Amino acid sequence: MGPLITKKNLLFSTFIGLEAEIVNSSQRNLIGLKGTIVDETKNLIVIDKEGAGGKEVRIPKNSSVFRIVAESGEKVDVDGREIPFRPHERAKKV
Repeated sequence: MGPLITKKNLLFSTFIGLEAEIVNSSQRNLIGLKGTIVDETKNLIVIDKEGAGGKEVRIPKNSSVFRIVAESGEKVDVDGREIPFRPHERAKKV
């Protein structure tokens, strides 16, 4: 197990397994969606929607703002336009 993910190091970590909520999006129907991040690509974050029995929702990064709960319990708002990288590339490019 690696170091605890906090507000300070969140952008350098993988988001998979963390809780997230969509707080703003050009797709208004996505705002308020909550769940666990189960996958991340260069352009998408995939969330396992809460209370939907395992329904996965693909959310484009470039049109959404995510409120991610770090392992430390801190909530961090992340603009998807600022993270257009694969998780393993983000540490080098952010």
